[in-house]
Amino acid sequence: MSELTPYSDEYFMKMALRQAELAFDKDEVPVGVVIVCRNQIVARAHNLTETLNDPTAHAEMQAITAATSTLGGKHLDECTMYVTLEPCVMCAGASYWSQVGRIVFGAYDQKRGIGRISESILHPKTEILGGILENDCGQLLKTFFTKKRN
Repeated sequence: MSELTPYSDEYFMKMALRQAELAFDKDEVPVGVVIVCRNQIVARAHNLTETLNDPTAHAEMQAITAATSTLGGKHLDECTMYVTLEPCVMCAGASYWSQVGRIVFGAYDQKRGIGRISESILHPKTEILGGILENDCGQLLKTFFTKKRN
């Protein structure tokens, strides 16, 4: 299967990476998300913590709000969340309450990712898969933080 075959994990992660690039351009930590239901993107989001001066305005939080609004219900059990960085505890908790069916992430977060703490924060039925386009996702973050330090 080609990397950009429509409806593949890699295809949708590329869409999340586009959102991360928007965040990068706004001087936000470049994390992007798309939420997909039945092979259709129902939400797109990126970090807005600086723009909104809100520490809870992570990409996942923005996307969950948009997806539940689009779908007209609070549960996302038939959806997959594609996120360029492993979710933190706050975002994992939000995914629990919205019952996200599947989470696919790119880069691992060695400091704050749920894998370092406990994946039991996720809803018991949520499937999780990491490392999709990990190098691309990680490189954007590295470039951002290198730029910040200089």
